[in-house]
Amino acid sequence: MLTIKQWLHCLDEMDRMFPDAHCELVHDNPFELTIATLLSAQCTDNLVNKVTKTLFQKYKTPEDYLAVPLEELEQDIRSIGLFRSKAKNIQKLCQRLLDVYGGEIPAVREELVTLPGVGRKTANVVLSVAFGEPAMAVDTHVERIAKRLGLCRWKDNVLEVEQTIMKKTPRERWSKAHHQMIFFGRYHCKSQKPGCGECPLFTLCREGQKRDKKGLVKH
Repeated sequence: MLTIKQWLHCLDEMDRMFPDAHCELVHDNPFELTIATLLSAQCTDNLVNKVTKTLFQKYKTPEDYLAVPLEELEQDIRSIGLFRSKAKNIQKLCQRLLDVYGGEIPAVREELVTLPGVGRKTANVVLSVAFGEPAMAVDTHVERIAKRLGLCRWKDNVLEVEQTIMKKTPRERWSKAHHQMIFFGRYHCKSQKPGCGECPLFTLCREGQKRDKKGLVKH
């Protein structure tokens, strides 16, 4: 397992590699970010951005999403995986916003996760990006990087990964670290082709060392 000192060194390297890492979901306000993040489950940000480019022109408010039949909203997001369940959740989310929160996205995690389609990861993204609250949203990239490096155990669940990262990372770095881990996983330590041979974290990486012993790393 990585020590805190080793982990902070890894973070510093990610900061050097991706100093401008940021949320790549295009949005103009907390409501749009929430919808975009909901849509991004099991889907790439690029595809979500293609869909929301027209979606956010058509729908500006919760009332707009509720003013059309569910089937119409399904067609608007049809190119996104799980579009039927996501369309249903969007309308339910909008109804709850109007019924409970005056049509506004709440800025409290416990309230965010009561919105249909919004889990802990989405809530953390909204808190961090839209409201500037330190949070660690664990998506597939963050989980993969944490486990490959040896920051967490392979058997840890998503919540355990989140808690470990927060425990070993200064609170003021949580949000930036989240984006940098995503960029590191998305553009360098990829799922199928990790860039071990040119990785500045190679000597500290548990998975990298295993791959090297198996002759899978080209130096």
